[in-house]
Amino acid sequence: MEQLNRFERARLVGARALQLASGAPPLIDVPKGTISAVDVAFREFEKGVLPLVVLKE
Repeated sequence: MEQLNRFERARLVGARALQLASGAPPLIDVPKGTISAVDVAFREFEKGVLPLVVLKE
């Protein structure tokens, strides 16, 4: 996977967190006690299962 800069990472996690907060199903097993959509989105990012990509020109 290509290296992403901190702004790209923040954009991907933020966009996925918004999807999760709007009712999208999580792509990982969510640990009990996890409340924040941002935490779930960050865990998805760390595991490499985010359904989003960054197009660089």
